[in-house]
Amino acid sequence: MDRLEASIEEQTRGDPESPLRWICKSTRTIAQTLTRGKHPVSHTKVAQILHDLGYSLQGKRKTEEGRDHPDRDAQFRHISTTVKRYLACGWPVISVDTKKKELIGNYNNVGQQWRPTKQPRKVQGHDFPGPDIPRAYPYGIYDIGRNSGFVNIGTDHDTGAFAVASIRGWWRQEGKRLYPGAKTLLITADGGGSNGWRLRLWKVELQKLADEFSLSLSIRHFPPGTNKWNKIEHRLFSFISSNWRGEPLRDYETIVNLIAETTTAKGLTVTCRLDRRKYPTGRKVTAEEMKLVNLHPDKFHGEWNYVIKPHRLSKRR
Repeated sequence: MDRLEASIEEQTRGDPESPLRWICKSTRTIAQTLTRGKHPVSHTKVAQILHDLGYSLQGKRKTEEGRDHPDRDAQFRHISTTVKRYLACGWPVISVDTKKKELIGNYNNVGQQWRPTKQPRKVQGHDFPGPDIPRAYPYGIYDIGRNSGFVNIGTDHDTGAFAVASIRGWWRQEGKRLYPGAKTLLITADGGGSNGWRLRLWKVELQKLADEFSLSLSIRHFPPGTNKWNKIEHRLFSFISSNWRGEPLRDYETIVNLIAETTTAKGLTVTCRLDRRKYPTGRKVTAEEMKLVNLHPDKFHGEWNYVIKPHRLSKRR
């Protein structure tokens, strides 16, 4: 089962908020691929395993994800190759992103729960909160090699500074202990939002992180409109959504506890913490500040693929 899932992982599609996924390869094609890889299996057995894994076969309907970039598939392969190389060397690889913001209060949360008959939870009749209603900004870090998650719950704004602060929190609490002596960290991220490739603040803050821990940070961004391919979407966020379905997120403590209780049959563990620090919006990063970022773009789409090296290591060389 693990071998089959690994063989189709790069082509996996689906709604990040749902455990349902689909694959465009036919069961016969998958069976032939596995058989060539010395794992003989029939196409009927493949269909059974895919069903058990939560997959469905979609026919000719094309999914709309915005305008496709001509190098989209090449970028997927570039990310996959880099991830495999890092994992083979035992180096840390994380997938990062911000889960959709959540309202704090007695509001309806999509999903159903088992409860005594005719005793539904009572929640607000309308979800039209004003600006004074608190929000939660869950920023996740998924450790691909160890199948573990770390979620930082922000209470202020989802900014580039908040994104990097979340990664810093993971490295301090878990990363440097799990990967002692590591000199490089691979980060796969969406192409937009608080960790977007165009965002100057994201890169300036990453430079601070690189300098603080003497880490070379290799960044790989997914092409526009393809964030659901990022591992964190279907290996962490979908399970969090499933775990708290139907449960009103009345306060921050409820969110932290529900996320920390998220587990899967494959051994996923999640750490969650609350971050009440302020992350003001509207900060402008000057051209002079950007010049101080020790950024080394790749030859292939350097805007999506780049390394930020610590200044101290650069001086040694």
